[in-house]
Amino acid sequence: MFKTIQPLVFSFDVEWIPDPLAAARLFNCPINTPGEQEHAMRLLWKHGGATEAQPQPYLKTVLCRVVTLAGILREIKKENSTPTLRLVSLPLRLDLPWREQEKSILQGFFDSVGGKKPQLVGYNSSQADVPILIQRAIVNGLSCPDFAKRPDKPWEGVDYFSNHSDHNVDLAPILGRYNQMPALNEIARLSGIPGKIDTSGGGVAELWLEGRLDEILAYNECDALTTHLVWARYAHFGGLLNSSEYEAEQIAVRDLIESLIQNGKPTLQRFLDEWDRLRAIS
Repeated sequence: MFKTIQPLVFSFDVEWIPDPLAAARLFNCPINTPGEQEHAMRLLWKHGGATEAQPQPYLKTVLCRVVTLAGILREIKKENSTPTLRLVSLPLRLDLPWREQEKSILQGFFDSVGGKKPQLVGYNSSQADVPILIQRAIVNGLSCPDFAKRPDKPWEGVDYFSNHSDHNVDLAPILGRYNQMPALNEIARLSGIPGKIDTSGGGVAELWLEGRLDEILAYNECDALTTHLVWARYAHFGGLLNSSEYEAEQIAVRDLIESLIQNGKPTLQRFLDEWDRLRAIS
């Protein structure tokens, strides 16, 4: 159980694919066309133990490429003031060449988080999202000293590498261990919160090969919203949000979604409709 809610909270989610460039470096294969990139991905899956029954096994994250990152930034600017919510979506430009996009996502994330020091919130983030971001920053040769800086003592500053830090909250192991750990989709839907809509993590590689990065980002944004709503529900369970504050948080998320829909993100209407459907069942 996390002990605090910091003035700045970032509930985030990352999407990645097998990295064609990693395959080129490991297996000396060409990656100039979509067909060659798909072949490169299949070589990585084979390297990761692909079988006929499981053709796309879960790969070591270092072998994968970050393609999008989305999060909800929750900020309390003054003590006892109403939190404000903002959607953060990376990459900022979907038209960048694919070899440049990952580096821009990573640099944007580490510069912002290292500078602002938010409380990170994710789902299975300590095992997947945070490691892949760090690993891929190293692969890309980035320097991220503000993020990597560790205090001499836990109470003297923000530490994103400590298992006991309240600044790196992973909801998954808090909610269960081993075979009792619920998937985000399960805990969300059973709580009346939208989970997976339209696609799943396993379909991201196919969308990327087809050049549908906008759909991956839309899917990623929904997962970030889901993560934030599950975080709020757990904070309510632990007494960090009282009942009126929890209700206000849900209203704030709904207001954010409606504002985003009005300002050019119609794909979020599906999220809102599913949220209404699930809440009606509850």
